[in-house]
Amino acid sequence: MSYILMSVSGCKKYIDVNTNPNQPLDVAEAQILAPVEVALSSKLYAGNVAVIVQEYMQVAALNQVAPNAGTYLMYNTDMNDDWRTLYVNCLNNLVTLNVKAIADGKTNYAGIAKILTAYCLGTGTDLWGDIPYSQAFKGTANFTPVYDTQKDIYTTIQNLLDAGIADIAKNGTITPGGDDFFYAGDMIKWKKLAYTLKARYYMHLTKAPGYTAATQAQLALTALQNGMQSNDDDFKMAYGGAAGAENPWQQNFISASTIVMANTAVNGFKTRNDPRLTIMVAPATATGLYTGLGQGLTTIGQLEDYSRPGSFYGAAGATNYVVNYSEALFIKAEATLITSGYSSAQSIYQSAVLSHMTKLGVSTANANTYLASRALTSSNAEQLIIEEKGIANFLSLENFTDYRRTGYPVLPAVPNALSTVPRRVLYPQTEIISNPQPQQSAKLTDRLWWDVQ
Repeated sequence: MSYILMSVSGCKKYIDVNTNPNQPLDVAEAQILAPVEVALSSKLYAGNVAVIVQEYMQVAALNQVAPNAGTYLMYNTDMNDDWRTLYVNCLNNLVTLNVKAIADGKTNYAGIAKILTAYCLGTGTDLWGDIPYSQAFKGTANFTPVYDTQKDIYTTIQNLLDAGIADIAKNGTITPGGDDFFYAGDMIKWKKLAYTLKARYYMHLTKAPGYTAATQAQLALTALQNGMQSNDDDFKMAYGGAAGAENPWQQNFISASTIVMANTAVNGFKTRNDPRLTIMVAPATATGLYTGLGQGLTTIGQLEDYSRPGSFYGAAGATNYVVNYSEALFIKAEATLITSGYSSAQSIYQSAVLSHMTKLGVSTANANTYLASRALTSSNAEQLIIEEKGIANFLSLENFTDYRRTGYPVLPAVPNALSTVPRRVLYPQTEIISNPQPQQSAKLTDRLWWDVQ
């Protein structure tokens, strides 16, 4: 009898509990950070909109007849998942991580949350322009946050990076470990990343209304004094390559996607006699040749006749280089060009190219031969710096921003294009329905605030 009574009592107690152990209301910082980092690398850096941008930049091409993304066809619904990635998977969780880390006194986690929030805001605003932030993340208190201006978002980015650096400077004793897939809790590298991002976002505003190139360049140079110092500082995520753990770019270029490399990019390697061709581009399976697909075609070819990214970037077990040391050097070269001229920028530019070639395993002799053919002059300096930066930033959304800022690389006209090269992406249909805002009428060819002609 006593056994039965105990059993009933225990059952009643269990029934009275209204918490689901599979849906906890509170989790530790480590359990928030890890999935956010995966979402940032796999879905924000290398997701749907990233592939579309590669088509705009003529790095990737869709083996489907026009019109398609490569001829600048986009519907608002095409951006639904990318917006969700930015706001639900990334920003919402980072805001939660920051609040929780502050409450728990885990200043290193708080610093990381702020740095990653700045990166995500930078990615979002450079794609869409004005976006919600200051009134967002309030839950039921505000379902329809107004959009912050891009100018205000850029101020917020710099403030977040400064605050993240300050958090790290508190020298908290608790640091991430295996939950930090980027730096494994190396807070010195996180601080270098923050300063490098400060320089990146300073340079985005060289032509923005009310800003001057000289001032922004000097701010960038000052920030870079504390930025990345070697390839070891790369902000990167490695993938195991097993089923379910593939690099997302390998998945983006699998046959089912019908996406291959574009001829503009592949031919560029050939025209430059670039020793990175055989590392960054894979020969076509059917022919063994390095062949890209043209944009805007009205017929389709055989997928295996075209190249895909080489194994360094495109293998199942490849690494995503989300922000890299080479970019820091190219930022320094461009900023130096602005403040001191091409002669002063020359050695920095060469170091930037070499840093990328070293990472890829290009021999010193081949690298030097290449650099001799790509020397800066007063007339080509900006173009070469941005072109080479784009190669070192292969598959990065940052190349779309640099193109809009500088006009480089020069892209040939796409046959059957529905417009000129887009200057942004469309706001998602889900946001238009749930949170109508005047900015959402923007067209692909409308310029962002900083994108001054």
